[in-house]
Amino acid sequence: RGERRYSEIHLAIEGISEKMLAQTLRDLEGDGLVLRTSYPVVPPHVVYSLTPLGEECAAHVATLLRWIETHVSDLRNARASYGFNDQM
Repeated sequence: RGERRYSEIHLAIEGISEKMLAQTLRDLEGDGLVLRTSYPVVPPHVVYSLTPLGEECAAHVATLLRWIETHVSDLRNARASYGFNDQM
């Protein structure tokens, strides 16, 4: 929620490269999920925030994540019974 600077987003997402984050933010902006606001100051100040559509999408993703967390052992058991040896 709220506005976040690029550096804040980068620190919050473990393991993402700067190139991939920049591309993802551009894609999300193009999809109408993220708003990029550039303030005309020196040095440049750019922030990102969710659009109303992005807020709605985030709520659905949060619900899915809660479901996955609740069922992670079921998912692991299913993968093991199928023959996958990798960890989720």
